[in-house]
Amino acid sequence: GVEAKLFEIFNREIRKPNGLILLTGPTGSGKTTTLYSFLREINSTATKIITIEDPIEYHLEGINQTQVNVKQGYTFLSGLRSALRQDPDIIMVGEIRDAETAKIAVQSSLTGHLVFSTLHTNNAQGAIPRLIDLGLNPKIITSALTLAIAQRLLRKLCPHCKQKRIMTADEKDLVGKILDSIKEKRPDLIPEDWSGDQADPQIYQAVGCAECHQSGYNGREGIFEAILMDDAVAQATIVNPNEKEIKLAAKPQKILDMRQDGILKVIKGETTIEEVGRVIDLAEEII
Repeated sequence: GVEAKLFEIFNREIRKPNGLILLTGPTGSGKTTTLYSFLREINSTATKIITIEDPIEYHLEGINQTQVNVKQGYTFLSGLRSALRQDPDIIMVGEIRDAETAKIAVQSSLTGHLVFSTLHTNNAQGAIPRLIDLGLNPKIITSALTLAIAQRLLRKLCPHCKQKRIMTADEKDLVGKILDSIKEKRPDLIPEDWSGDQADPQIYQAVGCAECHQSGYNGREGIFEAILMDDAVAQATIVNPNEKEIKLAAKPQKILDMRQDGILKVIKGETTIEEVGRVIDLAEEII
């Protein structure tokens, strides 16, 4: 699940009357599911919501969902233009793939609409350089973009057969460094019963049983990170930044990154370190 402080941020930002909220991550990382949960949360008889999707993954009651049909000339771009003529409060564009769609999505968010969409970048901070690459004026991005979110899906350990094991020296070193970086931001998130200071701290491993069809895993959960557009991030955005510069500017927001979120789930026994390493680079520089 989503960490409580980040959940509060999501809850606040999706209720704003206008702005652009972007979800990033590869195909199959759960972006659409998260977007649907946002739309369900803010859907009411008083709001007009239009989606342009490719494809419609499941039906949402009370929301005008449309599906891309390239043969008939209905693309994300033409769908977005068509949606704007219908005076919606909220628009969800399945994906921003080109400069023109990006431009109209941003303009829409500046003219009183709340716009949700997705981008193919590896992390939350990558959304800003990507929008600049698509030809958007950095100053306009700072006015339009309110929140960039990145996520991945992890398999959860089967509670019936998971087993404790002692961490290797390399794992202990890596986990120690990541937990130190969490302590800088959010010391309250480190579980009190974590055995990290012991000579041989333990984490869980996947085993396999009849309950999980011998896979060792049962169910999935997301790991998340997000960057809010605040003054510091806006200042960084204006000077055509790289991802590292955006991440540094956002550091005072004290929001965990996906690696920190994933390692917390490892030490809580929810998943394995191998599973986190499967979806993100654990060896990346810690900022």
